[in-house]
Amino acid sequence: MARKTKAEAAATREALLNAAEEVFFDKGVARTSLEQVARHAGVTRGAVYWHFKNKGDLFMALVEQVRMPFQSLVDEVKNVDPDVSPMDSLHRACLAGMQRLERPHYRQILSILLHRCEFFSDINPLEMQREINEECYAEMLVVFEMASQQHQLREEIAPETATRLLQATLGGLFHDWLRAPESYSLSERGADIIDALILLLRR
Repeated sequence: MARKTKAEAAATREALLNAAEEVFFDKGVARTSLEQVARHAGVTRGAVYWHFKNKGDLFMALVEQVRMPFQSLVDEVKNVDPDVSPMDSLHRACLAGMQRLERPHYRQILSILLHRCEFFSDINPLEMQREINEECYAEMLVVFEMASQQHQLREEIAPETATRLLQATLGGLFHDWLRAPESYSLSERGADIIDALILLLRR
């Protein structure tokens, strides 16, 4: 059999990730087999193992497609406005993140991670969520510390407290919205809440 080109291999990998997203969302991760993913993608099971070690590796690759490190959102804001203040960069980064999560691809994978993924073999969804939350906390904290140093954060509120408050607010918004994502706009309702929170935190 002729060796696949890099382009063909990349296309197969993309097809497997797309298939995994659809089948995981429909059946749940634990109840999905790699055979089902391969069949849905129109490839052999061997093709799955060529690209991914196991189901956990496939699931991690899927989640990595939509990970949004908070620092990357802040950097995007700064690329548009290099002189943006720390508090405003936090504000705008949150709004940008919510707008991105409304895209079907992001929304569906987040829903799989939060609601359709159980402990199974080499998959620990709570550990994955913990790692993402800790990364987000650390990156938010850096910006809140800058805001505090520049006297933009209310002096009676510690940067650590402000970070936990913002993170809990965002987490609550995401979980609530994913229960019925078609019932309202995350970015519109979330904007009102984040606007109010930043106003309360701002000095």
